[in-house]
Amino acid sequence: MSKILFGIIGVGGFGREVMPMARTYISQRYSHLSAKDVEVVFVETEPTSEFVNNVRVLSEFDFINAPTKDKFFNIAIGSSVARDNVAQRLASVGCQPFSAIASSAIIYYESESESGATICDNVMITSNAVIGRYFQANIYSYVAHDCVIGDYVTFAPRVSCNGNVVVEDYAYIGTGAVLKQGSQSKPLVIGKGATVGMGAVVTKDVPPNTVVIGNPAKPMSK
Repeated sequence: MSKILFGIIGVGGFGREVMPMARTYISQRYSHLSAKDVEVVFVETEPTSEFVNNVRVLSEFDFINAPTKDKFFNIAIGSSVARDNVAQRLASVGCQPFSAIASSAIIYYESESESGATICDNVMITSNAVIGRYFQANIYSYVAHDCVIGDYVTFAPRVSCNGNVVVEDYAYIGTGAVLKQGSQSKPLVIGKGATVGMGAVVTKDVPPNTVVIGNPAKPMSK
């Protein structure tokens, strides 16, 4: 049996936070395999060292060309656009995304999540949420019932996303932000590519590609 290779893309602060939970998740999911059959590595475009936190670091080229057909990746990069670019590059050469989910995270079985998610410690996703591709939910964030989260969305730590909220593709929700609950007939909508600032309290829809700050949240003046 050839070795299964898992790559955490990025060795910055978030990548180093993701690595321990990813290794635990992988060891539990592949508990039937021995340690020599599975390796988890960091992947950087241009590595500056061979090891980080005692984990091997490969260049993206070496990861793609590693002598194994089973290569999986999770992208620990905050930028939605950068995640999209990396995902497309790796998928185009046959690498497959995997979701890294912390053992302390709680995800109700009625919710759905697409591939490539990063669900950090003490995150909670409750009933009937629909999560898109490559979602990042940092520590202590939650997604409540009937929310729809698009592709490449980023939640910084302690985001409170209450029920009946739609967060469209590429949106970034800052640390401690609160998204007010919407309703089934009129969900609160965070538009595509919008940014919600740290600690903002969002009570109204946010247009696409808009930065909002404050309580209640308003567009940032130019």
